[in-house]
This record gives sequence, structure tokens and C-alpha cells, in this order.
Amino acid sequence: MAARKRSSSAAFANKVAPFAPLAIALAVGAGLSGGHPASMESTPASPHTHTQMAAPSSISGLAPLLQKGHPVDWWFVFKFNAKVFPGCGEGVQRACPFGGQPQPFPHFSQQFAYASSDSATLQQGSGCAGGSTGDAAPDPIGATFNEVYNGSFHFVVWNDQFYDAPKIAGCTKECGAPWGHSKGLVAWDDSGQGLVMQVSTPDWPGAGSASTPRQDEANTLGCTTKDNDVQVSQHFFALRLSKDDLVQVLKGLQNASVVTDPKDPQIVKNGGPADVQQLVNSLGVRSSSTTVLTSQLSTGVELISKPSNMKVPPWQMVSSILGGIPLRTATWWATPPIPSTTSSTVPGCWDSSLVKPPGPVDIATTGTWSGQVFGLKGGPGPDFNHAKLGVSTSTSDHYAIFGDMNQQGSLNGPNCGSSQNGRGGTFYAVPDPELTTSLTSLIAGDSAPAK
Repeated sequence: MAARKRSSSAAFANKVAPFAPLAIALAVGAGLSGGHPASMESTPASPHTHTQMAAPSSISGLAPLLQKGHPVDWWFVFKFNAKVFPGCGEGVQRACPFGGQPQPFPHFSQQFAYASSDSATLQQGSGCAGGSTGDAAPDPIGATFNEVYNGSFHFVVWNDQFYDAPKIAGCTKECGAPWGHSKGLVAWDDSGQGLVMQVSTPDWPGAGSASTPRQDEANTLGCTTKDNDVQVSQHFFALRLSKDDLVQVLKGLQNASVVTDPKDPQIVKNGGPADVQQLVNSLGVRSSSTTVLTSQLSTGVELISKPSNMKVPPWQMVSSILGGIPLRTATWWATPPIPSTTSSTVPGCWDSSLVKPPGPVDIATTGTWSGQVFGLKGGPGPDFNHAKLGVSTSTSDHYAIFGDMNQQGSLNGPNCGSSQNGRGGTFYAVPDPELTTSLTSLIAGDSAPAK
């Protein structure tokens, strides 16, 4: 695929503006020491200014892969649900390259659509998402995971739903509030260059290297025995990281109280630069932070980290941080549901540090692909959605947003810590008009009513 043209790095640097007039000056939770910066880099700006993605550079070393040998700055995969797009496509044989056996799920789907920094318009994938090593055709999930799993890199795997494989102290099957509602993998080489892969799937991945394989459970998407993680829709997002980016992502993970264990070699292999190692050792504890952390990464992607102790509706918070822009979201929308909101909605569950009021947040309940309508609510059954997606709906700001968190909780008291309000999570906002347009089409359809 030919790389798309983007603005030059210099032009991007001149256009960058932080997310919102929010000065960040707190440490990234408890337990950090050694003179590291107090927080992610963030300075006040008003009004918010739209940014463009940085120009692509020659990609070498560890990076997200579209398929074997094809690195990109970022990719996004949407795995469809089992009702509307069942199976993996006609004639496709299922495989489990990272351990396990194909499971006899009554309903499953590993059909997928994908986009990348090469081509930001979603296109139909072929085969089973995550079910190959990406040798023959694009399988961004499988190719990227294979690069890490069968490589010799440092890594952290986190998931609030490991289902005791591995066991996490203080949790049974899964870790609830105030642990972060977050899942993913970050990996890096000795210099600190690497990638982050955000996933929305419970129970996968559960190990970061073939040299320390997962115990008591499979480690291939669609082959896990403790949860059918391929019945409802899911999303996956991978992003190339510089060493400085890696530091910011690790700070964001600590701030969000992600579930991991630095002492378990199955899910953490520490190494590389000393400051990176120190940040990794700070993970796996519940942060006392009450401050959103933000950072613009080297690719132009904007990272937002919500702490559990900031008890606000998650996607209203994202709108505020991005300057009060209007959003449409597609998440596991279920009890307790946060309704769609309008420009006049003022959440009672709010925080004084979020000085910009949120814009309207529309809750998508159906989406469309290839002429087929599919469900975007949360709930039991094959026509539901566990991805956590958002798009800006203004004419001047063009963000595709990939998050950890559902629109579940409360807009107003008395229980402002309800559900996702009282949990941490991360969001990656990609300032790309082409991707935003394509993702907007994917989640176009019916909406939850506003209240």
C-alpha cells in the first residue's frame, strides 16, 4: 500500500495545541520517585485548536504491523458481531497460532474491517482477526501480536478480566472498581522504541512471550476457553511509540490503575531505559491520582488518561479535554446507562479541573457496514458491541477516538462513582479527517434518546 501524504513534521509542530485549558501538575499516582517529571506534558491553551497527524517517517524496529513485514504508524481493527457477520468468512479454516484450540462457540465472529496510517478508510479484511501471523494477508492483530510474542522484546500485558489466568492478588476472575477498566499490551526494545496495542477483549491477551506461555488458558483470540471474546463486536488499536511516547503511555497506564503484575513474567518483562523500568515497576497498584493526564505523542495522536478517583462520566470528560467538541460514541451501553446529552446538558457529576464544559455526546445504538445494520448496545447475545469508539461530529475538529471505557455510570448524583465513573481508563484521539469520516459511517444509525 502506498503511504498517504501528510503535513510535514515542522508544520505539525507549529500547529500543535494542547487539548484543553487544563494545567497538569500532579504526580502520576502514588509510588513514583527518582526525580521524574511530575506528569505528562500539558500546558494551557484557549481555544482548542485542531491538529493534523505528523508526517510519516521511515519506520524501522518494533512497530505495529498490517501484515508480516509491513510496519505502519498506527492501525485500527473493528471485529464485527456474530449475528450480522458470523464466522470468519466462507471457506476459512480457524487456527490458534498462539495456543489453544478453536472453540465450539454457538455464536462467534472474527470478520473484521481495518484502517491504518497507510490508508485511513476502513476496508474489509479477510480471514479470522487475530487467527494468523499475517504472512499471507493483512491480519493486523495477529501480525503485530506475533511480532511481540515470538520476539525478544520487553512488554507489559494488562487486563481487568484475566479470569484468573494469571491470578491477580485481591481479585477473583476479574478486577472491578476502582481498578482501571482497561486492556492491552505495550512492548519495546532496549532503546525504548515500541508499540502499544489497546484491546477491548476480556481474557486476551494473557501472556506476552512464547518463552513464558500462558498457564491454564489459551492465548489466541477466539480460542480462549473461559470467555467467548469473539461473540460481540470488539475493537483493537495499535500505535507506534518513540521512547518519549513510551514514558507517557506508562504514566497514563499507572494513572488509570491498570491491572497487571510486574512480578509475573507471564505478563511483564521489564527492561530497557532506567526511567522506563521504574515506571513499569510502579504498575499494578491503584493510583491515588485525581487528575486527568494528557499528552500529544510523536505521531500526533493525543493520549488521555482518566484516573478512577475522577468520578465523572467518561466520554463527557473526553469531550471536555478535547475542547468541548461534540461526540458520537459506540460502547458497551448497558445498565447503568448514561443517556445521550445535548449542548445544554450540565453534568452534576463533574470536576472543577475540567474547566471546559462538555459538548453534546450522542450514544450510537446501531451501525452499518456493507449495507448491513448491526447492534451497538451492550448486553447478552450475538448482536451487541463491546468496542469503545468515538468520533467528533463538528465540522472543524476531526477525531477518531479509541477508548477503554463504556458510557455507563451517572450524569448526576448522588452516586457519582457509579460504574465507569469510578474507574480509570485511557483514550487515544487520532486527528485524521479520513479516518474520522470512515468511522463516522461505521457507527452511523440509531441513537439513544437524550434526557
